[in-house]
Amino acid sequence: MSLVPRSNLFDIDRFFSDAWPQVAASQNSAFFAPRVDIKEADGHYEITAELPGVSKEDIHIHVKDGVLTLEAETRQEDKEEKDGKVIRQERRYGKYMRSFNLGQDVREADIKASFKDGVLKLEAPKEKPVEPERRRIDVD
Repeated sequence: MSLVPRSNLFDIDRFFSDAWPQVAASQNSAFFAPRVDIKEADGHYEITAELPGVSKEDIHIHVKDGVLTLEAETRQEDKEEKDGKVIRQERRYGKYMRSFNLGQDVREADIKASFKDGVLKLEAPKEKPVEPERRRIDVD
């Protein structure tokens, strides 16, 4: 399989077994690595990412040099004191970011994305394998 997540030093879950949220420090702010499922289906790869609380307009996906990057952002609502005092806040707010190496067998121009109920689904079609041409060489 050539569609694999890029090596990410910020994938904290590897080390802490879900004990801490996936937070990584960038130069200006922190970001979360969204949880993803990657599936190889007939003729394409499918990436499904959880993006709770993100609106469609705040999702940005781009491909450059064989790397697919997903970025999204949620913003915390500013509520006045009249709504009550916050006792505990566990919902995440901030930037989500995740990158994937596409490899040589993905048609980058044909990648499609859909978003519904906080779940982003990307479909990356595979290139049809090119079999080496066999030709006969005449002997003189």
